[in-house]
Amino acid sequence: MAEKRTGVSDRIWTLPNVLSMLRLLLVPVFLVLVVLGEYVPALVVLIVASLSDLLDGYLARRLDQVTRLGQLLDPAADRLYIFAALIGLAANDLVPWWIVVVIVARDLLLVVLGVVLANHGYGPLPVHQLGKAATFALFTGLPVIMLGLAFPVLQPVSEPFGWAVTIWGAFLYWWAGVIYAIETARVVRETRVSGAPASDTLEPGG
Repeated sequence: MAEKRTGVSDRIWTLPNVLSMLRLLLVPVFLVLVVLGEYVPALVVLIVASLSDLLDGYLARRLDQVTRLGQLLDPAADRLYIFAALIGLAANDLVPWWIVVVIVARDLLLVVLGVVLANHGYGPLPVHQLGKAATFALFTGLPVIMLGLAFPVLQPVSEPFGWAVTIWGAFLYWWAGVIYAIETARVVRETRVSGAPASDTLEPGG
């Protein structure tokens, strides 16, 4: 099944999009701070970025400025902050590199699936609720780990909690990736059998 998106514009220069762009510009600042071990200012940057994320989502709905660019920028920013936190912490030997590989490999899988869908005339699959939960878990677990590094008095509690949430998030991240792969295979198979017309988006799998 396929559906058309409505109420989504092609505008670029909207207030929510500008906020998203500014949030992206803060990613290298965040990465440098984490690599240097400046965890308190890094957390401040992350808090500012998170608040801007909430604000631009609210403004996009309130001002009726939901755009295709905004729908791309928001998840991209979330992923880049996760990558930056992982790379910065791994560079300081605070998290193992295999965690970085696991997370990056899953997103590479989604890139491959996107290419497959594009070759069949489809846009990317809609974000699955499991994928949202995984991103939320990673976006919570990694900062909690950093919180213990910034304030050592909290580390006995923050470190095990942060690791538990991060590992669970990585598991959900790949679980969602498997769901996307199954949905992509279903769409490709149905397209070959029925010759169904392509759409710029797809309904989530049931």
